[in-house]
Amino acid sequence: MKAAVRHQYGSPDLIKIEEMPQPLPKPHEVLIRVLATTVNRTDCSVLSGEPYIFRFFVGWPRPRTAILGTDFAGIVERVGSQVTKFKVGDRVWGFDDNGLPSQAEYLAYGENKNILPIAEGVSFHEAAACAEGAHYAVNFLRYFKLKPDSKVLVNGATGGIGSAMVQLLKHQGLFVTATANTKNLELIRALGVDRVIDYEKQDFTKLDEKFDVIFDAVGKSTFYKCKEILEENGSYLSSELGEGIENLYLPFLTKIKGGKRVIFPFPIDIKGSMNVIQKVVIEGGFRPVIEKVFTLDKAREAYQYVASGRKTGNVVLDLGS
Repeated sequence: MKAAVRHQYGSPDLIKIEEMPQPLPKPHEVLIRVLATTVNRTDCSVLSGEPYIFRFFVGWPRPRTAILGTDFAGIVERVGSQVTKFKVGDRVWGFDDNGLPSQAEYLAYGENKNILPIAEGVSFHEAAACAEGAHYAVNFLRYFKLKPDSKVLVNGATGGIGSAMVQLLKHQGLFVTATANTKNLELIRALGVDRVIDYEKQDFTKLDEKFDVIFDAVGKSTFYKCKEILEENGSYLSSELGEGIENLYLPFLTKIKGGKRVIFPFPIDIKGSMNVIQKVVIEGGFRPVIEKVFTLDKAREAYQYVASGRKTGNVVLDLGS
C-alpha cells in the first residue's frame, strides 16, 4: 500500500510516498480502507517532534511509526475474529493525537479505540475534518459551564480549532466575538459569529470591553496581553504552551493569586469529544470548514502549507473517496 512516511523527525522535506506492507487486523481490530485524512497542527508536531516533550508520546528518540497521520475516515474492509462492534462496509472515522499510521491506504485499528460510525449525510472529507480541531475545541469547553449571558472571545476563528469553537459556542446560544483575518471575515460571519474583529486592522487586546472567557485558538497571544480585557474573575485559555511554556505554570500561579486565571486545557477523552461532535453534527450545529484538498502524493505540499500557518479551517488528504 502507498503511505506518507518519514523516518526521522524534521521538516516536511523529509516526507516521501512509499510502498509499505498492508497491515493485518488482530482479533479485536478492524482493517480500514482510508479514504480521507487531514493534515493539521498535531500532524506537524508528529512530523517535527516539537515541542521536544511530544517525542515521549510519539516515539523517542525516533518516531514510533514511519507512517504519518492522526485521523482517518474510511470503510471497514475486514474485521478481526473477535470484533463485535463493526462489520465490513461500515463507514467509520477516528482520531489519536499521539499519532496514527493513518496517512496510508489501509489502517488496522482497535474496535474499542477512538472510532465511531460516520453519521448519515457526512462525507469522508467532512468526517476526517471533524476530528482534530473539534476535539480540542470541545476540550476547551469542558472547563466551563458558560451562562447564556457569558461574554466570550475566540482569538483565531479561521483555524481548525477556532472554526469549530465558534460553531459549538453558537450551538449553545451564546453571543460570540471572534478575530479573523481580512480575507475570511465573511466566512466567519457565515458560521454565525456575532461580532468579527479583523486582526490585521485592529488589536483585539485594546478593546474597550471585558470578557468572561478568552479562548486563544491559535496560541498567538498571551495571558498578560489579554489581562486588561478579562473580567475580574475571567479566564484565559490557549491551545499552545506559550512563551517559555508559561501556560503550564501560570494556571497554578493564577489560581493561588485568585482573580483572573489561566487554564491550560490538557486534551483528554478523545472518544468523549468524538461523541459530542457527532451529536452536534447530527443536530446541525457543526460542519467543519475545509479549505484545501490534496491527494496523497502531494502530502509534502500539504504539510508545507499547514506549517506555514496560512490555512483556513482544515486541509484534507484524499486517498480515493
